[in-house]
Amino acid sequence: MELRQLKYFVKVAELHSFSEAARQLNITQSTISQQIHQLEEELGVELLIRNSRQVSVSDIGMAFLPQAKRTIYEAEICVERIHDVQHLNIGELRIGTTPTFTPLLKETILQFMKLYPHIKVDIFAQSVENLMNMLDKQEVDLVLSYKSNQVYPNIQSYILFDNRLAAIVNKNHPIAKRKKISLSELEGYALALPVKGTQARNAFDRITENRHFRFDTRLEINDVNMLLEVVKSTQLVTMLSEATSKRMSGIVAIPLDEKDTAMEGSFHVKKDVYRKNATKEFLRLLRETRPYGLAMMDLI
Repeated sequence: MELRQLKYFVKVAELHSFSEAARQLNITQSTISQQIHQLEEELGVELLIRNSRQVSVSDIGMAFLPQAKRTIYEAEICVERIHDVQHLNIGELRIGTTPTFTPLLKETILQFMKLYPHIKVDIFAQSVENLMNMLDKQEVDLVLSYKSNQVYPNIQSYILFDNRLAAIVNKNHPIAKRKKISLSELEGYALALPVKGTQARNAFDRITENRHFRFDTRLEINDVNMLLEVVKSTQLVTMLSEATSKRMSGIVAIPLDEKDTAMEGSFHVKKDVYRKNATKEFLRLLRETRPYGLAMMDLI
């Protein structure tokens, strides 16, 4: 049994077509047909049912398919580990990040790409719930976000830095020079908030829940960069982590005079899964670049 035979079988089983599988694999149809036939002879079973119109998977083939996919995946992991050892000269790093955390990664991503130009970097900006699901399925190697209140049994989380939710305003706003401000005081100002489901909004909603505030919310935006630009150009107040505000001149962060405003920057990896050298190196660079002067904790 050869790995290529398993790959050919999986592709035909997924597409139900020898011709289309051959086209996608860039080989001849006779080659793929011959190799699968040899695999069936070696196993002594019929994996695919062939007729003049289509190809279907036999009962035995359906039972064999998941193991074939797993064997291919494990073989690819072996190759990837070898590539890791080769000084990060080839490979891929898949990073998941929440939208409110994304602005903190720019410097580290640019530095990583400069040092390792042959490593392909994929960034996925989604809700923390979606990202944790992707991490559990190993669709991303690493997730960066503010600490979630949700417990994910298959995922290990580590604190990167301490932070807190703050009121963000432009430097000429009437409250810009305040050392701190309460939520009740903010009822007198117009707000522009991140949309529901983002981590900063979740933190804001958590500390205001059942407290009957009457906020004047004029705008909700799902793009942090746009939100900060709007705040910089208007008298609107927004709610984001203090760290987010450090990336832009002309705005200031005023700590909230409230309890439970912590927004700890964190990274998350799947438990008991091989951690790529590229992942380790990115985390090392993140700690060394200390985005916007954040006091980074020692990383495990």
